[in-house]
Amino acid sequence: MAWKEFRRGKRKKIDVQIFERNLEDNLFALHQKLADGIYQHGNYTSFYITDPKRRKIHKACVRDRVLHHAVYRILYPIFDKSFIYDSYSCRLKKGTYKAIDRLEIFVRKISKNYFGKCFVLKCDIKKFFASVDQGILLKIIEGKIFDPETLWLVREIIESFNSREREYLPAGRQETGLPIDNLTSQLFANIYLNQFDQFIKHQFRVKYYTRYTDDFVIISNSAEFLTSLIPKIKKFLLDNLKLELHPDKIIIRKLRQGVDFLGYVVLPHYRILRTKTKKRMLKRIDQKNLASYLGLLGHCAADKLRNSINKICARIRV
Repeated sequence: MAWKEFRRGKRKKIDVQIFERNLEDNLFALHQKLADGIYQHGNYTSFYITDPKRRKIHKACVRDRVLHHAVYRILYPIFDKSFIYDSYSCRLKKGTYKAIDRLEIFVRKISKNYFGKCFVLKCDIKKFFASVDQGILLKIIEGKIFDPETLWLVREIIESFNSREREYLPAGRQETGLPIDNLTSQLFANIYLNQFDQFIKHQFRVKYYTRYTDDFVIISNSAEFLTSLIPKIKKFLLDNLKLELHPDKIIIRKLRQGVDFLGYVVLPHYRILRTKTKKRMLKRIDQKNLASYLGLLGHCAADKLRNSINKICARIRV
């Protein structure tokens, strides 16, 4: 099952094809190493992507990525039930569009159908994946997983990303970071930040809060209240998770100014695509990505942009 999930959408990849040529032997060898307790996670291949900003990606080999899927299948149902409802990244029946929909529900409630005051605090965490403290993460996981073999395997995956693999390393910290490309890293991110989610919901008793990976918003009818939360949020993140807010991305906006979140800008009564996203889309449009771009536009007010894309594609076809 882990193999079938892993290969979905990847069957044309050369490394996947090579692994699949001797699939039974490769899977049996992996199983045997796990059974004998001698499995060791392999090294990572690193490269850069721009989507839209430049990121360094660390990619594990096919064998290890298949294992990540298997581990994810075991851990996900155990931890997911403890997550708050409004955590939307890498969860079943959640995702980007659900997070945006939820934000719109919240601003409509706070603004009393857009007739009252509504302010949104938007923040993200500085170099989040590179800053996750592996020791803290393992302690959190050990609080729910008691099987020693499972813990050994989880530790092997987490600690496989050592200081030699990383471009960014906080001063004085040697066991820090998760590779962005690992499926397990997406789950580990939710496990790690669930501590923060619980703090926001139960200590601050904030009702209107939504998080997607390291981006989060808090909605209120009081800008002063949102301002008062910022130093408390900073303190909790630093003291408990050794994380910092990105200083240039702590923003409080009125709803009528537009709330930029997950590629969209939410305004009273409607949402639009972020300007940078529009420009990038028009620059990169071709027949291969047409369907995905039109799907993106299906979640916002974008008639003019949709017409522009159709005209560009008509010229390409000619």
